[in-house]
Amino acid sequence: MELSKLTEILNSGEKDERLNALCEIKKKIDSGELIKPEVTDNVNNHIHTIYSFSPYSPSGAVYAAYMNSLSTAGIMDHESMAGADEFIKAGKIMNVATTAGVELRGDMSKTKLNGKRINAPDQNSIIYAAIHGVPPQNIDIVQGWLAPFRKNRNARNIKMCGNISEMMEPYGIKLDFETHVLPVSQYKNGGTVTERHICCALSRLICEKYKTPEEVISFFRNDMKSVVSGKVEAAILENNPEYYIYDILGLLKAELIEQFYVDAFDECPHVEDYIKAAKAAGGIAAYPYLGDVGESVTGDKRPQKFEDDYLDLLFEEIVRLGFQAVTYMPTRNTRAQLERLMKLCEKFNLFQISGEDINSPRQSFICEALKDPMFAHLIDAAWALINHEKRSAESESFGMFSQKVTERFPDIKDRVKNFL
Repeated sequence: MELSKLTEILNSGEKDERLNALCEIKKKIDSGELIKPEVTDNVNNHIHTIYSFSPYSPSGAVYAAYMNSLSTAGIMDHESMAGADEFIKAGKIMNVATTAGVELRGDMSKTKLNGKRINAPDQNSIIYAAIHGVPPQNIDIVQGWLAPFRKNRNARNIKMCGNISEMMEPYGIKLDFETHVLPVSQYKNGGTVTERHICCALSRLICEKYKTPEEVISFFRNDMKSVVSGKVEAAILENNPEYYIYDILGLLKAELIEQFYVDAFDECPHVEDYIKAAKAAGGIAAYPYLGDVGESVTGDKRPQKFEDDYLDLLFEEIVRLGFQAVTYMPTRNTRAQLERLMKLCEKFNLFQISGEDINSPRQSFICEALKDPMFAHLIDAAWALINHEKRSAESESFGMFSQKVTERFPDIKDRVKNFL
């Protein structure tokens, strides 16, 4: 079978078909029919798949990671671990080391950060949080724990679709959750429906109404009174079929989401419950640092202030709550922001994890910033995560944050070295 057909199957609706196609691709590489990419030190611990929002199936994500010369790859979907098993199997097929985690919102209203805009762009007192390094035997447990939050999120999604329909009524556009949004998700297979799914469905309806990129830009700029930057305008005018919907989606998320957003509550566990669940599953409770945003790297975030004005308080609070790690994306922040962040991580003995958020085909799997010696420890962290999962699969008492291991290696730097 031709490579083009096999890569097309990587996005089929059936997991087994995707994995079988990946096996066939690997056979072509091993036989020399396809050129084998050079393996590098590149790592990425934050790759979304179709089980939250992404153009990549778990098999497709691992294939893309392999073709981009990544030595490790980590799945990180929203409120779902439904793609983790496939991701791990795909990693074994392609000889790409993998980690498995999940991202979710958490409620900080009962903490000293109540009322603050933390790392969630659309709502105060809410954080994005991550569970990294979930051992394979506990993936289904975490997936089950997350099920009520996925269901509750859909109740809010339906309200947001109603808000959009009301907002778009003058332009003859009506967005229905069941008809337009659910079909672009993997909810029936254990995935999550996010705001990006809603924006994707709305983008398609806008494209049906406004046939050309010029008409789309005019709609946003003149009818919706949105700010359309030169960068975003150029991307949309490019009219590349691979990117077009994602470019419009990014503009919607950046400029219009506050007009239809409904605050999240029932889908957000209290942060104490999240940390308890993370630790019970043998995972690592991690706080994702966002930092004040100037120009958005992904084009879907407005310039906005987040944690930097009260970062010392934030660290004191996340340590008090029991967070074990901080994750961050080196390409999204200034050197000064990252130097300050890393010093605080060292002060509070927190594990540092990197990962570049991948949910659009325009985003690179390669984090060029990791070539800077300043971030060499983040490459070690990826391998420590991998070995944490391997050792935890044998016994959770062997995990990086087990009582036995932390007593033996209280300093996180020594612990990471032990897990390399």
